[in-house]
Amino acid sequence: MRQQQIDFKWLEENFLTANEAAEFLGISKQALLSLAKRGVIPFTKKGNMVLFHRIDIELRLEKQQNLRKKYRPFEI
Repeated sequence: MRQQQIDFKWLEENFLTANEAAEFLGISKQALLSLAKRGVIPFTKKGNMVLFHRIDIELRLEKQQNLRKKYRPFEI
């Protein structure tokens, strides 16, 4: 049971569900899944659950922020 808890903690630290990833990026779940379907954001599917690696989501957030600065320079 101890190893199972360690594994679960590792999963929580390194992967995000679609809802968590969408909230982290500040976009809708539908927009996130659209990005995933188009291959913009890599994902893993296990049964009905879609998981995103935390590093990929953090990189997307950085890219998203840079795009907002470029195309919406007057927004705060």
